[in-house]
Amino acid sequence: MSVQLGMPQPREGAGSDPGVSALSLPSRPAGMTAGLMDRYGRRATDMRLSLTDKCNLRCTYCMPAEGLEWLAKQAVMSAEEIVRIVRVGVDMLGVRELRLTGGEPLVRADLLDIIAALRQAHPELPISMTTNAVGLDKKAAGLKAAGLSRINVSLDSLHEETFTKLTRRPFLGKVLAGVDAAWAAGLGPVKLNAVLMRGINDAESPSLLAWALDRGYELRFIEQMPLDADHGWTRRNMITAAEIRELLSVDYVLSTDPRDRDGAPAERFEVRRRVPGSAEAAGPVLGTVGIIASVTEPFCSDCRRTRITAEGKIMSCLFSREEVDLLGLLREGATDQQLAERWQDAMWIKPKAHGMDHVGLDAPDFVQPDRSMSAIGG
Repeated sequence: MSVQLGMPQPREGAGSDPGVSALSLPSRPAGMTAGLMDRYGRRATDMRLSLTDKCNLRCTYCMPAEGLEWLAKQAVMSAEEIVRIVRVGVDMLGVRELRLTGGEPLVRADLLDIIAALRQAHPELPISMTTNAVGLDKKAAGLKAAGLSRINVSLDSLHEETFTKLTRRPFLGKVLAGVDAAWAAGLGPVKLNAVLMRGINDAESPSLLAWALDRGYELRFIEQMPLDADHGWTRRNMITAAEIRELLSVDYVLSTDPRDRDGAPAERFEVRRRVPGSAEAAGPVLGTVGIIASVTEPFCSDCRRTRITAEGKIMSCLFSREEVDLLGLLREGATDQQLAERWQDAMWIKPKAHGMDHVGLDAPDFVQPDRSMSAIGG
């Protein structure tokens, strides 16, 4: 079987179309029709769909200071195309959870219409969204009314100077207002995602956790991944999961959350205060904290995610260098069955880990994807 692989569409001003190539790839077994299975026995049920590649921040671990050349409007999925692709995923391929991502989803003018249409089509589907929360204070109630289930917010620092250094924008106040508005609107549990950068915000980790616990938010620390547009990531400079646990242990005792991880990327820990000068915990559980250790403690063997980029390309793995075109097929008049089969073909060739058939971002044969996180959709 031959699967059509598409390179990223040209961005405005980015030069000529690199074209689409047909590669000979491993075929799904004849008659295999159940869901989004891959060669390693994993079944994708968690769909991450990017609404846009545009963003109003310029985070150092994601984008260059000058930003990126955005996709042309016609290259991005329309609201109707998004709803149809999600319907195929949910009704035909066993998708059980949807996360809307970006870029920054809030910059999309028809966001409320998209969510309302998705909710009407799938009344019981958990629909979450990852956002930087700039402008969320004005939209949180409307998002809830449209049918959004909950929110994930990127928040790396509570200090204005540090926040501005990391994001290259002085918007901390707007972000905090957005987080509070999401909580007030009932978009809970509100989850916060923090990337620690060595020598910049790593020392803030205990105070950031204290702030989240006091307000009932769920904080997750994420190891910095090699998905920055500048390709400046190094294993030596990133803060590891082990270091994160050590930083938090100054004030807290962490114990493994007894709940089943159930394919989630974050390893959860129950948090108790530490008795000063002791290794003992004092008092009740204050809440939980998660650590997403994609680099040093990978969880690829239980990955259940399938990703659709803003221009409708299937990425079976966050680090995959192969993208399978779904939107082009849809626009050519394909049936839902044809879309489902293309999607299944794309997921069947999912690599074992990190875009390769072995685990290891430290491996000498690892090649960083051309796209940054904002262009993929987390």
